[in-house]
Amino acid sequence: MKSHFVGQPAFRVAIGFLALACVAITASAQAPTAALAENSSAAPSPHASTTSWWKLASTPDLSYVIGADDVIVVDVWHEQELSKVLSVRPDGKISLPLVGELQVGGQTPLQLQDTITQRLKEYLEHPQVTVIVQETKSQKFNIVGEVQRPGSFGFGHPVTVVDAIALAGGLRDFAKSKKMYVLRTAADGSQQRLPVNYKDVVKGKNSSGNIVLHSHDTLVVP
Repeated sequence: MKSHFVGQPAFRVAIGFLALACVAITASAQAPTAALAENSSAAPSPHASTTSWWKLASTPDLSYVIGADDVIVVDVWHEQELSKVLSVRPDGKISLPLVGELQVGGQTPLQLQDTITQRLKEYLEHPQVTVIVQETKSQKFNIVGEVQRPGSFGFGHPVTVVDAIALAGGLRDFAKSKKMYVLRTAADGSQQRLPVNYKDVVKGKNSSGNIVLHSHDTLVVP
């Protein structure tokens, strides 16, 4: 009986150590699995990344009108020989394999995308075409006079007088901000002069004076 009561506590201690060892082994085995699962959920799938890029690239600026000297990217999915980076010629045309001569001036990227797709259907089954304007060289305005960086600037989105002054580095010290004007050539070839009181515009007194510039406008800062 004496030996029975001495051995029972030792046996219980051994069982306790064995249980702790099992818990430790189980935890260490689960930790890498949990970490792997966490990393897998946090890291983006390569397919998801590719899909996001393609979705972004295939969403052209619907309002921009392509013109001469613009540089466009024509991408035909899985057709490397048909995918080109092209400069629009002065006559507003480009040349593409299979398609040939194509008038692109006056079209938006989405319209051109549809045009090329329809042409390629004669040669390819379900062609997927993306058109992106890489460089906007046809849409330009000029700014002359008392600004830090006078010159010609390209734009692919609406630019106001305030935007133009910012692009040119701001006004010089002796600029006559109340006597600025925009020179614009009308469709009939006549020239319009649109006065701009820049001082009132920046003070919020005359928001209508913050004219949206058209292609080939000239902003004069006396």
